[in-house]
Amino acid sequence: MVDYRAMLPYRTDAAAAVSAVLTAAGLEDRMRIFDTPVPTATEAARTLECETAAIVNSLVFAADGSPLLILASGAHRVDTDRLAQELGFHNISRASKKFVIEVAGQQVGGVSPVGHPQPLRTILDRDLEQQEWLWAGGGDHYTMFRASYLELLAITAATPMPVA
Repeated sequence: MVDYRAMLPYRTDAAAAVSAVLTAAGLEDRMRIFDTPVPTATEAARTLECETAAIVNSLVFAADGSPLLILASGAHRVDTDRLAQELGFHNISRASKKFVIEVAGQQVGGVSPVGHPQPLRTILDRDLEQQEWLWAGGGDHYTMFRASYLELLAITAATPMPVA
């Protein structure tokens, strides 16, 4: 395994892996490292002085047992019943912390849209398109990155759809 911390100034390998993905996509210099944790959309919006709607919550769910990453606006609550019906799943439920770490390689509250050990099926909240800039988790509680909706769509290969 690559020790990203030896190469970059991040607190965790997970944050460094996110930075590597962003750099490879031409989105370098987008990461911000904070002195205090920003594990919720409310804390992130307050710290970044932006609307909660501009915060991307990267939420891992279990969809009939398979991982599903939903990138939702911090202003929304995900409607898992509607999404299950639209996506053809019997059940979509919030994943356990253990499952999140296993499939995303990142801690709950710091999950990023990118930088996972394996590709995750991803849904991107269409309402995020209304924001000029989005702020997403950077792989740990202290790191976030900035991207436009189209940039986030491109680097995640997500399916855009309403999630609320």
